[in-house]
Amino acid sequence: MSKHLKLAVIGGGSSYTPELVDGIIRNFERFPVDEIILLDIPEGEWKLNIVGNLAKRMIASSGLPITVKLTLDRQEALDGAGYVTTQMRVGLLEARTWDETIPLKYGVIGQETTGPGGMLKAFRTIPVLLDICEAMERLCPDAWLLNFTNPAGMVTEAILKYSRIKSIGLCNSPIAAYKWLSGLYEVAPERIYCEFVGLNHLHWITQISIDGESKLEELLNGGGTYSARNVPQLDWNASLVRSLGAIPSYYLKYFYLQKEMIESQLEAQRTEGTRAEVVKRVEDELFELYRDPNLAEKPRQLELRGGAYYSEAAVNLMNSLYNDSQDIQTLNVPNQGILDFLPDDACIEVNCTVTKQGPVPIPTTKVPPAVKGLIHAVKTYEQLAIEAAVTGDKGVALQALAHHPLVQSANVAERLLEEMLKQNRKYLPLFFK
Repeated sequence: MSKHLKLAVIGGGSSYTPELVDGIIRNFERFPVDEIILLDIPEGEWKLNIVGNLAKRMIASSGLPITVKLTLDRQEALDGAGYVTTQMRVGLLEARTWDETIPLKYGVIGQETTGPGGMLKAFRTIPVLLDICEAMERLCPDAWLLNFTNPAGMVTEAILKYSRIKSIGLCNSPIAAYKWLSGLYEVAPERIYCEFVGLNHLHWITQISIDGESKLEELLNGGGTYSARNVPQLDWNASLVRSLGAIPSYYLKYFYLQKEMIESQLEAQRTEGTRAEVVKRVEDELFELYRDPNLAEKPRQLELRGGAYYSEAAVNLMNSLYNDSQDIQTLNVPNQGILDFLPDDACIEVNCTVTKQGPVPIPTTKVPPAVKGLIHAVKTYEQLAIEAAVTGDKGVALQALAHHPLVQSANVAERLLEEMLKQNRKYLPLFFK
């Protein structure tokens, strides 16, 4: 057994935690974590206890020498950690409901990571995570912070700009694409290669090959695309996708099918409720299952949450960093000249070779010319939004929103911003100094 290896999970009471624990168990031989510490806030303590007890049963059932601890004390959680993962939601699902419903009143997409909702989620999240980074600088300065907290690209960029902590952002969308292709072609994911180009929740797949043979043309002509439960299931405009020569992330439906997506969201609001309300129902069911003292594995129902496979991505990354695997993963990392039309410090989502020192981005072979403008516009919005999150400057926040491609009017942006800031007031001390 190698030296003590401690994993701290920020937001340990999350419904995703059993998936993470399952991944740690399955990868124990190569990544021998011997302590998992789950941290949460007092409001989440009841969830932490339910999930934590399930985690303990899972470890006991595995027979592995791993201790699981639950805590509300940040210092205890971070002290001496080698890896820290974040899966927190500042404002809980209530704030997500605001992100999804307030923009719709103004005829704008309501979504928790894209558009105005994503901006407010960044405003609530970035200061809290920077505070955690400050604690990490004292308690575990050499730890890797793997950030899953959305909007993952913006949050990771803020951490890299405003703290000294080593951080990598990651998302479950790329791994979902591999799962889709693996099922479609009935081959192991290891035989598939995809090239991803863009930003978090704004990427295109520009290469797909199996055993070195390209399948992109076939997929573009067949109209095949991958999707997720947390995005309305609308069909793409097949002619556009074919002419782009790249398969867009399902989040790009908010941009390419804006009118239809707003209609779909309004319809969902009238019928099944917002995505936050749907998630709340799924979570209630999951926590009911987690309470069962006989349950000692992650339940299948967990895949109904939008972030299915997230822990697989997290454990793959920790494993590769720990073992210097030099394998290829799709991550959120500083641009450093990879996309020549963006600043070097902009966080982008691209393929990287994972080494012990961290991920090394791989130069892209193809960026469709038509998508460069959209990537640039959204990155401009993101960088302004990060600045506003850190300073509490309402003028910069308005610039960010007015320049977002999903917001058509500066007057709408101003009224929308005012209402969303007011609604989120208790989570945004910087804006109400």
